Amino acid sequence: MAGFRSGRLDAVRAKIAALETGGRGDSESLSFGDVSVDRCFPGGGGLPLHRWHELGGEGMEAETAAAPAAFVALLARPLLKMGPAVWIARQDDLHPPGLAGLGFPAGGLIEVWVRDEAQALAAAEDALGASGVGAVIVEAQACDLTAGRRLQLACEKGRATGFLIARRPFGGGAPGIAGGSAAATRWSIASAPSAPAPGRPGLGPPRWRASLERCRGGRPGAWLFESPGAYSDTEIQDDAHPLRLVAELGDRQLAPAQPARPASPPIRFPVGGEDAARRRRA
Repeated sequence: MAGFRSGRLDAVRAKIAALETGGRGDSESLSFGDVSVDRCFPGGGGLPLHRWHELGGEGMEAETAAAPAAFVALLARPLLKMGPAVWIARQDDLHPPGLAGLGFPAGGLIEVWVRDEAQALAAAEDALGASGVGAVIVEAQACDLTAGRRLQLACEKGRATGFLIARRPFGGGAPGIAGGSAAATRWSIASAPSAPAPGRPGLGPPRWRASLERCRGGRPGAWLFESPGAYSDTEIQDDAHPLRLVAELGDRQLAPAQPARPASPPIRFPVGGEDAARRRRA
């Protein structure tokens, strides 16, 4: 009995330490800084680290992956304290200055170009298993269960965190992520209209509509995030996540559409008066 209580006490202490570190250092999770988001993940501490996560989009985003890539860059930015980020892609359209505008420093980025899907997943596995890597981001069309388990084992070996951006080749292939997956979470990311600060003209911070479709040991959720420090001269902060929840729309359903106005009632003529009404209109 004493050993059981001691084990539970150690587990509680570890959870408290993870919450106090806010997902930094050797913590097992990355806090979003908002309880309404963190509580959807196992233990309520935020995004699980040392695992890999799938993110994708719909429509043209399945080919361009612009919104998921920007979201992943901000999601992985705090992990640069643990080591550089390795970005693996088949196409050479990654724009590091654009990432720098989001606060993702080019000095912490290692780009790797590969020929096909097999090379992309193999390179991701090698990078995740290497020591001193903070995050690995790989663009691939899909990842089956076997490849996903290999990625997870590599995360546990190298203590890095992986992100798979589901992206199909331009003009070919079926969209989507493989049905069976070993990923810790699965996200759907879409861009959202920005809103400037009250009384200020122009555009506001970039926004993303993020749907957590599946979470091992957690529950789904949907939020509207923005990056208040994007496209400004800001350094990586130790006390705040670069993604901020838009509170008034976070984790809520959109307002229902306004009901259609009822049709105007038909014109009714008195019995025997229809011909007279037509003569008056003429």
